[in-house]
Amino acid sequence: MSANESGQGVSHATGGSQVPAKAQEAVPSSVEHQLPDSLHDTGSNKETGKVSHATGDSKVPKVLQEGLPASVEKIVPNSIHDTSGAKFPDGSVGK
Repeated sequence: MSANESGQGVSHATGGSQVPAKAQEAVPSSVEHQLPDSLHDTGSNKETGKVSHATGDSKVPKVLQEGLPASVEKIVPNSIHDTSGAKFPDGSVGK
């Protein structure tokens, strides 16, 4: 099957994916690229901002770390999700 103008019909995963193949093919590429790479690896995390800012241990599953907005990630206590020294998109540094 070939892709249409929205990127539907093919998967855009470049690595592993936990998304069923039929779902990968059914959604537009723009939706695929918004998923965290640990869930569906399209290599686009850096472009979408879906990255983890953990610098140490984290009890938060990786897929959630990548999906959380940085503003939420930096207020989670370091005992749960250590972001000490991390550089956030707003220019702040984790404590």
